Amino acid sequence: MNRGSIVGALGAAGIICGSALAQTNPPVEDPTVAMVGAWEFSNADRDKVCRFTFRADGATGGYKLDIDKNCPSIFPVTRDIVAWTLDNYGSLRLLDAAGNAIVELTEAEAGIFDGFEPGQGRYVLQAAAGATPVRSAEDMIGDWAFAHALGKPICGLTLANVPAGTDGLALKIKPGCDALIARFAPAAWRMDQGELLVVSARGQTWRFEENDANTWQRVPEGPDGLLLVRQQ
Repeated sequence: MNRGSIVGALGAAGIICGSALAQTNPPVEDPTVAMVGAWEFSNADRDKVCRFTFRADGATGGYKLDIDKNCPSIFPVTRDIVAWTLDNYGSLRLLDAAGNAIVELTEAEAGIFDGFEPGQGRYVLQAAAGATPVRSAEDMIGDWAFAHALGKPICGLTLANVPAGTDGLALKIKPGCDALIARFAPAAWRMDQGELLVVSARGQTWRFEENDANTWQRVPEGPDGLLLVRQQ
């Protein structure tokens, strides 16, 4: 076999081997993908627990992080946390709005991170089994109705994906609304840490929390027992 034939054979063998390796060793999954979803943040004894939802949406220094509204009362350190990122060593950093790290955690095992803060003790973050995801604005777009608890709808409305100034997204009320709704005069809506906020033309706010995917209840609950119910 001449020299050219030998070189060609070696090249072909290299291509075949490279192809085989590519088939048997698929690319490693981006570690940030595994973080997206619901997690539980707790102390070491797990007698204090609150929920986090890690998102893939971009934020200053990393990605968006939603925390349950009760978290700051349980863990004051979480009050300013709005984002997250993984550094080059796999450590998890929970960030404020400016991208500064508030809490840093290290992966102890798959699905579990922990860290220690002087004066605060040990924090543990672990994947939440069966947790309800925090709803995004995209989840809520469509036709809804205000209704009293166990009663028929008293006002139809549409949650639109159109900006409404600085108050959030546009909200369109349909004709024939109850006087309660007419007096409030809803004009915009937005999501805030898992709650749905309805904003009036005067800047007043009604807050709703999820009962299930199609029913949201006003909080705090008033005598009217006002609900938001998705229309099919």
